[in-house]
Amino acid sequence: MQVTNTLSEGLKREFNVVLAAQDLATRLTTELVAMKDKVRINGFRPGKVPLEHLRRMYGRQVMGDVVQNLVNETNRKIIEENGIKLALEPKIVFPEDQATIEAAIAGKGGLEFQIQLEVLPKFDIKDFGGVSVTRQVASVEEKSVDETLAGMAAQSRPFAPRKAGQKAKTGDRVTIDFVGMIDGVPFDGGAGTDVPVEIGSGQFIPGFEEQLVGVVAGDTVIVKATFPIEYQAAHLAGKEATFNTVVKAVEAPGEAKLDDEFAKGFGMESLEKMKDAIRSNIAREYEAVARRKTKRELLDVLDAQYDFELPPSLVEQEFNGIWAQVTGDLQQAGKTFADEDTTEEAAREEYLGIAKRRVRLGLVLAEIGDVAKVVVSDEEVSQGVMERARQFPGQEKMVWDFYRQNPQAIAEIRAPLFEDKVVDHILASAKVKDQTVAADVLLNEDDAETGASKSKAKGKKAAKDTGDAVDDAPKAKAAPKAKAKKAADSE
Repeated sequence: MQVTNTLSEGLKREFNVVLAAQDLATRLTTELVAMKDKVRINGFRPGKVPLEHLRRMYGRQVMGDVVQNLVNETNRKIIEENGIKLALEPKIVFPEDQATIEAAIAGKGGLEFQIQLEVLPKFDIKDFGGVSVTRQVASVEEKSVDETLAGMAAQSRPFAPRKAGQKAKTGDRVTIDFVGMIDGVPFDGGAGTDVPVEIGSGQFIPGFEEQLVGVVAGDTVIVKATFPIEYQAAHLAGKEATFNTVVKAVEAPGEAKLDDEFAKGFGMESLEKMKDAIRSNIAREYEAVARRKTKRELLDVLDAQYDFELPPSLVEQEFNGIWAQVTGDLQQAGKTFADEDTTEEAAREEYLGIAKRRVRLGLVLAEIGDVAKVVVSDEEVSQGVMERARQFPGQEKMVWDFYRQNPQAIAEIRAPLFEDKVVDHILASAKVKDQTVAADVLLNEDDAETGASKSKAKGKKAAKDTGDAVDDAPKAKAAPKAKAKKAADSE
């Protein structure tokens, strides 16, 4: 075997490999001899099959395995002897002349091929002591707890039927059957039976609920409403629809009394215990928002600190993933780049920058984690899988089995865990300054524009990088404002 380095340019390496015919023949003979005692062929005693007979029967198949094994061995040898860290799997380029390959497989000639590699860049890790970030801190105000309780009370309030002939008012619950039509034709998903509608809740498309004010049980009405331009189902977006609606019941809201009995309905011992649980839940969510923002700021700092050549294939791979989601989201919404105040060319440039940022930060965090010997344990991965499974009530086993059977999916769980541990490692040495802010400032700023280091590019209304290096996918819209007042899952 002869290996020659034919290209060493930037992060690209290329090696020319020549497998002599004699080397192939020797390896083939070795493999056939090893088969001799194992193969069973009619008419021959075990171990007595002539080598030439084996060559005629299995020569091509075994030679194919010989070539593949030699390719793998050469790859390993090149990587080990040159101390290479691969960006992606090597690319093997065989001769275009099929006759040459056939001759090698048939044991009548040698084989020459190229191994093309893309290596990871080398760079020095900078001192974390010079890194300075801000961590916002917000206290939980009692009004937030009270607002949460009021919201829970509103969701739990009892309803009682209105007297016959009494008209529905805003705040009432109306039970309806309906069939929706566009241009006189029913559309998929446009019908419902025994659907409860709280007038004024905003659960239905704009204009629908308001037209139920004044109805009485037994009425049949036609409701006209227009789907929002940004409606998730593109075939309905912006369309005017009519809904043939039958009113089956009208109920007036009562009041939910905020007392210990109310708390017990949520599995709490008392109202005070419930308030404590809500307070703790809000505090945890504030901490999660603050950490997310601190991490984003840290990644912006790291992004500005490092500048090195990026593996083109990794950038292309990352960009293709982002671009596929961006264009898919636009298509689903029935929009164009012009609707997002940009052009395809400008958008490509912006998302290419985001892809480069992700790759750069991914490499930096990976190197920092490697040097610091950061490890994600199997137990931590299992906990991550269980956490993911909890997001799909009733399908936990299916989700668990999916991750258990798919190494690539497990890697997607491990990556963000690794990233967070590396971030913690950096923050432990960095200068972190606490800044006390009001809760609405913490939450409102979390909803602010994010992207490639706070990008102000024209395509800002389209998909954005959340700022995380590895784990977050681009979103078609900025993430909705964080809601700390989620108490349904309080302790």
